[in-house]
Amino acid sequence: MMHAALGSERSLLIGGRWETAEQVMPVFAPWSGEALGAVACADPSHVARAVASALRGAEAMRDLSSGARSRILHVAATALEAEAESFAAAITAETGKPIRAARREVARAVNTLRLSGEEAVRLAGETLAFDSFPGGEARSGHYVLEPVGVIAAITPFNDPLNLVCHKLGPAFAAGNAVVLKPAEQAPLVAIRLARLLLAAGLPGEALNLLTGRGGDFGDALTGHPDVAMVSFTGGAKVAQAICRAAGIKRLAMELGGNGPVIVMDDADVGRAAAACAAGAFGAAGQNCVGVQRIYVHDAIHDVFQAALVAATEALRVGDPLDPATDIGPMIGGDEAARIIAWVDEAVARGATLLTGGERAGALVRPTLLADVPGDAPVVCHEAFGPIASLFRFTDLDEAIDAANGADNAIHAAIFTESHRTARHAARRLRAAGVMINDSTDYRLDAMPFGGAGRGNMGREGVRFAAREMSQTKVICYHDA
Repeated sequence: MMHAALGSERSLLIGGRWETAEQVMPVFAPWSGEALGAVACADPSHVARAVASALRGAEAMRDLSSGARSRILHVAATALEAEAESFAAAITAETGKPIRAARREVARAVNTLRLSGEEAVRLAGETLAFDSFPGGEARSGHYVLEPVGVIAAITPFNDPLNLVCHKLGPAFAAGNAVVLKPAEQAPLVAIRLARLLLAAGLPGEALNLLTGRGGDFGDALTGHPDVAMVSFTGGAKVAQAICRAAGIKRLAMELGGNGPVIVMDDADVGRAAAACAAGAFGAAGQNCVGVQRIYVHDAIHDVFQAALVAATEALRVGDPLDPATDIGPMIGGDEAARIIAWVDEAVARGATLLTGGERAGALVRPTLLADVPGDAPVVCHEAFGPIASLFRFTDLDEAIDAANGADNAIHAAIFTESHRTARHAARRLRAAGVMINDSTDYRLDAMPFGGAGRGNMGREGVRFAAREMSQTKVICYHDA
């Protein structure tokens, strides 16, 4: 049964009008396999029209006052809040995210839009002291922040609403126009958000939206000479293709992580175990800041392991629409099969399966491993699934070195009651954020957010993204 309320073939937003294309593709619910709707498949000809529209939209956004941009974003936030339950149900249907987690995502998205509305009227330059150097005495001036123009925004499936808001909100706050390409697995919520933004008063050509398969039109979008910046959240393979196509333009990329947690011998074991279980398995592990590697001091290892296994097995797995469900399905059966293959490989090489390791369709039971070889995929690559591995340590610096061993790290974490230990770890852990007595998956939407490893570029978080999406202009007056 098709759900027309969620999606329709008229999913391309170009020049302020919704349209379809010659090819369409269905969008399926990961939990039931049911078709939720169908979206149009864009091609390079749609890209050309969308970017031309966005150029006009960028001029319209540039002409808006900061107050007007702020009001649009606040109106959109209020409208989204009023439709929170409907949006949450749509997120759950489209991604398999449990309804409680989907409700939290909507609340975060409302906050992201409100933060963007506030940032629109804060984004400003400052006066420069031209007379601070000989020859500048007769000069005065300042710098301002101006929009870069057209931004191509490419978003993943795991947070199909809030991560879109993290692209659109700062871009509009800074006065830019956007061509949005949402994840092909989960484009329907983004379409609903676009309609809401237009109803809030966004200029009709400031947002153009292209659905379909990235391989069909991605290079045309990211390589278009009139696209000033590409903002991408996703995997390294796609990022490499974007870099090749984009050429010389601004790039902002968040390429995932492999979250390490250190649990010291003075940690609150119950608190740490509960946080690690939630951080590893929320959103079925499809979380770039999820807990993946847990390094536990030998003195408490066995007690912590027992507590973590108990916390993991207490998680309720099943129907994501059931409010009691903690863990729903992964985005699809292929991804679930990949996770089980990684588990099987690790076990074949000597790893111990502590719990989980079972699959039913797209549903993977939360899985814990121990004694995993350091070069196994579950350790050295981002898993992006409901799996975590435990390791023993006795020396903190050795644990930090192991935690730093992955190519990419967004957040790292440590559980300890010692301020001295926490400060030492925070200095030495190579990550863009270090959480103390929290798991790696904590994120405040106002904080700077991005990766510290190879290939990551720029920062999200509303204030920081808005500056990434702006350029400085110096204005100097020669008063003599």
